[in-house]
Amino acid sequence: MHPELSPKATEIVSHARALLEAGGYNGFSYADIAERVAISKASIHHHFPSKAELVRTVVVLYRAEARDGLALLDRQLDDPLRELQAYVGYWSACIAGGTSSFCICAMLAAELPLIPPEIATEVRGHFEDLTGWLALTLEKGAAQGQLLLQGSPEDEAKAFMSAVHGAMLAARGFGDANTFAALAKLQIARLTRAN
Repeated sequence: MHPELSPKATEIVSHARALLEAGGYNGFSYADIAERVAISKASIHHHFPSKAELVRTVVVLYRAEARDGLALLDRQLDDPLRELQAYVGYWSACIAGGTSSFCICAMLAAELPLIPPEIATEVRGHFEDLTGWLALTLEKGAAQGQLLLQGSPEDEAKAFMSAVHGAMLAARGFGDANTFAALAKLQIARLTRAN
């Protein structure tokens, strides 16, 4: 399912991903990528005939990376609470280290009414993937007595995902990576605190 990319196409995708994270679909053009990769816009079109195709490729790869990462957490930790902590820990490290400050699918979701349908489908797919993993993790945690759910596992998963994406937004708005870590930890504490 992973598209096979040449080294130059991989470089284009990497820069497109960074630009998507910073400003969304409408926040960049092929001219921006051409400047970063030091190639002509025509050369970018050779690899990706349209911006929609480029962004769809970025999101397909992002989804695969996310699914692989979540599966790795399941295999390595096999402990629902630790998996949730590792998930937010991953984002805390990315935001603090400057390697990634925002989920590109969350950024694209804000633009959903305006982006091409093939990209919107992939973005929704990411939200479904993440909700599915979170729901299973929360359900296991509740069954093991680690987590206290007030709603269905799916609703709790959506609430958790919303809180994490909101914490990303708050960290960006305040210009403070610690804001994300504090808000994400608070969300986990809410799931573990006795009612």
